[in-house]
Amino acid sequence: MKKISLYHTEIENKDGISGHVRSLIDDAFNQLTSSPLKSVPGTNPEQLLGAALATCLNATLEAEEKRRNLPHQAIVRVAVDMGRDYQGFQFWLRVQVKLPQVDQQEAQEILAICEQRCPVAKLLAKSQNVKIELVNEFGFKEEFK
Repeated sequence: MKKISLYHTEIENKDGISGHVRSLIDDAFNQLTSSPLKSVPGTNPEQLLGAALATCLNATLEAEEKRRNLPHQAIVRVAVDMGRDYQGFQFWLRVQVKLPQVDQQEAQEILAICEQRCPVAKLLAKSQNVKIELVNEFGFKEEFK
């Protein structure tokens, strides 16, 4: 299949965890970065990854809701944990999706379709560290404390 880009951006980080990450294309994205383990201003990779997945998956859910003539009521929450492994660090993502306007079966169908369509979810799909679930009520259990 021929690749046709509908959108292009270029992101640069020269400073690592303490500095800035920015767009090279325009000034619309310039974010202060910091370590999640320090109490200093700035966002961190965990927040950026969670935001990317929550936003992309919710946008995909919105498109499927619209295709089905449903109001957009989907809500996506992502919990991101960082921990040590034998080579350094790793992330664990737990995603909770709420689709209150449909029954459980239709909600499962919608979520399954959207997991296969969402570009960020597709990138993360093969990771054993990513769990996506449909919920009636939000609540992340403290699995890692």
